[in-house]
Amino acid sequence: MVDLVTDRTERLAAGSRLTTDAGVLVVVASRPHQHRFIVSFDGVADRTGAEALVGRVLLAEPIDDPDALWVHDLIGTTVVDREGTERGTVVAVVANPAHDLLELDTGGLVPLPFVLGCVAGVTTIDPPPGLFD
Repeated sequence: MVDLVTDRTERLAAGSRLTTDAGVLVVVASRPHQHRFIVSFDGVADRTGAEALVGRVLLAEPIDDPDALWVHDLIGTTVVDREGTERGTVVAVVANPAHDLLELDTGGLVPLPFVLGCVAGVTTIDPPPGLFD
């Protein structure tokens, strides 16, 4: 079973190459199962082989998608609302069950659904009333 921590399910498409601390694994097949994925890897043919992979972190090459908003691109950007009011600088992205949050140097937290985009080091948000009160 694989816990996918991205919304990019193509990471587990047949032929995908995932890197671990033990080498490269190639996906043969995958299918969703109860919020996780059952994945078959090339060269892993039995339970013993699968158990040897338990707890390993799987890493993939970056995806070139100009329309995607990547967390690492947000850190260090200046946050402004639609009216142009500066709200702070992003110091971290905090994992949260409902939505990840931008943590600002001012102490503010901005849920990702309120992020409109990021261009040239400026992240524009459309916060609901009261978010910064």
